[in-house]
Formats: sequence, C-alpha cells, structure tokens
Amino acid sequence: MQAIQTLPLRLTADPSRVVVRPFHLGWQATSAAPSRSRRIVDAVLALDEQTVADELALVMRDFEARHWQTQKVFITRCDEVAAMLELDTCLLSAARRQLIGAYFCHEYSYAAAALMNPSVVPHVDQSGLEKDSVRIVLSLRAVGEGHISSVAFREGILGSKGKLQLAPQPPFATAADAQSPEDRLQEGPVCVYRHADSTLSGTVLFPITPAQTNGLEDLRLLRFEHEDGSYEWLGTYTAYNGREIRSELLSTRDFRSFHLTPLTGRAARNKGMGLFPRKIGGRYMMIGRQDGENLYLIASDSLTHWDEGTLLLAPRYSWELLQIGNCGAPIELDEGWLVLTHGVGAMRKYSIGAVLLDKTDPSRVLGRTATPILAASEEDREGYVPNVVYTCGALRHGNSIFMPYGIADSAVAFAFIRIPDLLASLS
Repeated sequence: MQAIQTLPLRLTADPSRVVVRPFHLGWQATSAAPSRSRRIVDAVLALDEQTVADELALVMRDFEARHWQTQKVFITRCDEVAAMLELDTCLLSAARRQLIGAYFCHEYSYAAAALMNPSVVPHVDQSGLEKDSVRIVLSLRAVGEGHISSVAFREGILGSKGKLQLAPQPPFATAADAQSPEDRLQEGPVCVYRHADSTLSGTVLFPITPAQTNGLEDLRLLRFEHEDGSYEWLGTYTAYNGREIRSELLSTRDFRSFHLTPLTGRAARNKGMGLFPRKIGGRYMMIGRQDGENLYLIASDSLTHWDEGTLLLAPRYSWELLQIGNCGAPIELDEGWLVLTHGVGAMRKYSIGAVLLDKTDPSRVLGRTATPILAASEEDREGYVPNVVYTCGALRHGNSIFMPYGIADSAVAFAFIRIPDLLASLS
C-alpha cells in the first residue's frame, strides 16, 4: 500500500438540496377531448383574478423561500407550455402566468439518494491564489428520486501540504437548461446554459434529451489542451434512457454553457471512456473497456467518433480478476501517463490501482500496481452499493495526486497520494 493521506471531509447525500424542475404532462389530445395539459391551462384561465392571486399566494408561501427566483421560473415555464399548446399569453397578468407555470413544475431533490463518483479539474479562474495553491472544480454524480443521475459541481481550493477548502454551496440550486423546449426532444447535440446569476457550486446538469432520460452517469472531466495552446474542459459520461446506454461528451470553455454531444462509432456503445488530455502523435486517444472486462487503447481523428481499439490490459491480480476499467483521464507525469484503474475482485469488491504508460507510445505498459492503492476500509464498506471505492478523475498537485473518490456509491471522500511512492510501487 502506498503512502496515502485520506482527509476527514465527507460529502454525503442531502435531501434538502432541491431544484424546481419541469413537470411533463401529455401535450396532445388522444380523442375529441382536450389534452390533460390544455385542460389544466383552461381551468386556470377560467379563474377570476382574485382567485388566481389567492392560489398563487398559497404556492409562494410553500415554495418561494426554498427556491431562487421562483416567480421568474414559473413565468418561463408558462411561456414554454404556451408555446407547446400554441397559446397567446401576452394579455395575461403576471400572476396568472405564474400560476400556470406552477402547475407544470415540481420540486426535485437531486441528491437525496446518493452522491458519488467524482472527478476534479483545475478551475477556469486561477486568480488571487496563494503560492502552491490551485482553484478546482469537482464534478459529482448526484442521484435523486427514481435513481435518476445528474451532474453537480463544487468549487474549492487545494492548498499546500494537503489542504482542501470547498466553497460553500448557495442556499438555492438551479438547473442549467436549453434555450427552447424543442431542444429537449432532439437526439443530437444540445447546449444547456447556467443561469447568469447562479454560481457553479449551485448549478446542476439534468438529463435533457430522450437518450438521457434516466441519467447522466459518471462524468470523467478533464482539462484538454488543444494544439494551439488553448484549453477546453471535456468529459465523457454515460447517457442512460432506462433500456440502453451510450457514451456522450460534455464540452465547455467557461462552465457557463455546456455542449452535450453523443459519441459515434463502435466504442461509443460502452461506458467508462477516459480521454487523454492532449493529442498524442497527432491523434486523440482514449482508454476504454469495450468488452466489460479488459482495457483498450483507442485512437481517433475526431473527438466525437471512436471505433474499436487494441487490447491494453487484461485482469492479472486477484483484486481485479473479474474486470478492470479506468478511473478517469490519464495524468501526465515526467515518467509517463499515469492511469488510475478500478479492479473488481471476489464478492464484487472494488479497489483502485494504477498503470503507467509510455508518454509517446501509450500502448506500451511500463508498470502496474500489484496491490491496490485504495480499497474499501471496514468503516466505509456499507452504503448504497457495498464494498465500492471509485473515482472518475484525479489531479496532480505538486508532488502528489489529489484523488476524490466515491464510497459505497453513497458518499465522496478525498485523498492525497505521493507520486514517488506510487511510482515505486509499479511492477
């Protein structure tokens, strides 16, 4: 076991973290009768103005203090519903529009069930920091009602000597959204936007397209350096619709607009793809598990199209005998590419190991850990999925690897691993 420093800090599921989400009803009539949505709108339109004010006051009493810009959210939702039903609301009072919008919204606790599988990247903003400090962004898989996964964020600062300070979460969380309701119906690329007045730590990315309806899972976020020296933050994740999975790519340059793009090619039918943070030999590179058991190296001329690769690693040791996979983007060291891996052993126990690949030819394996870096400790074995430790991405900080990791698919913990000790353990 390498010299590893675990921090006492834990992030756990929190049912009090709620957002207002669209509540979807049938838009089209299935018979001569109006649709359910039209019936509700017509009922609100039939109310007199005093009744509208009284009903809206009841809604606001229950929910306004729990959410950010509630009145504006309701009006925006009313406009979306009106567009779908081809209704003109320009002559309606603000109160009536808000009440209509309220009937088509609901409160959703996005992290009530679990918080897990984090990744970490340098923040866009590195201003005003002390020496040897770096501002970071954590991505987190948040699981709420119906086991639907979304992406949450936390900002923080890594200081010297293994210090971590997370920025406080704002009292209100907001959901990034597309510019029009029609964007939610398409299968192709879509862009969602963080609200101008919302912090990143208070922003959540929810499933938005039909292919994502049951979850955005396990974002492997990284900072990608393009050949012109510019940076873009990219991350593969698994889109799940309740029946099928596919890999997709998140991209952003400012953490205000997020492009969500389906990946194509035979490799995109699988999950757990980890992108290298720059081109190698003029091509994009990815680590993936195409057969559910082994690790493959995949090369492509396009960030969005990935075909089958070549076998890189097969299970060797007892703690990874069932399967191995990557734990996020490879980390560039002077000695080569460090790839954190997860292995599954007896009783479906997950552990974290590491592999070192040649810097110019990543198909060459220079070494791998014969024993895990980290496994579920006795006090951390219990949870939503027992006996699991898992990360979707770590970060080099000075002479250490900073690694956030999930515990039992229930909580997130943090560790620092000394790079010299880790390299010395490779066989």
